[in-house]
Amino acid sequence: MDIVQLVIGMILFFVLFFGIAFLLNMLLRSTWFMAFVYPVVVLLIVDDFPFSHYFTQPGTSFPAVFEMILNLKLVDILILSSGFAGTIVSGIVIRLLRKSGYQMF
Repeated sequence: MDIVQLVIGMILFFVLFFGIAFLLNMLLRSTWFMAFVYPVVVLLIVDDFPFSHYFTQPGTSFPAVFEMILNLKLVDILILSSGFAGTIVSGIVIRLLRKSGYQMF
């Protein structure tokens, strides 16, 4: 992967998850909701089997997905980490907006 693609991918994931987390935090009136949901989103991105396997075959699906996470390349880890950073920054922004007196947030 080219360095330009990496930077653009990191920016896109940051902005995407910042926006999603900001909207969910605003609608649900919780500050860190998406930060707790983000690991589930990462599991859905990384795995290659249906989500129902986590409930029907947990003995095989969890070790398989953890092995897939351990085998991620540095590029993938950087992109997924920038998405998590977007969720964290969203929580900080929501908290600052509430502290500043904005009732909607």
